[in-house]
Amino acid sequence: MATLKFKDLEKMNMEERNKKMHEMKFELVKARTSAAKSGTSKAKEIKKIIARILTLNTKENKLAGEKNK
Repeated sequence: MATLKFKDLEKMNMEERNKKMHEMKFELVKARTSAAKSGTSKAKEIKKIIARILTLNTKENKLAGEKNK
């Protein structure tokens, strides 16, 4: 799993980001189960990627709302 940077996420449209977020949530579940078995986890990095996606979506929604006023 590669780390997604904010600038890479900005290049995606909303639909692609939502799809990526669902994939990351699935990866988070898998990481948690493997961490329970092996003791190592990538959950923290996956949570950061999900937070980046949500932050960008919120930012774009606010900008779209301001344009409509």
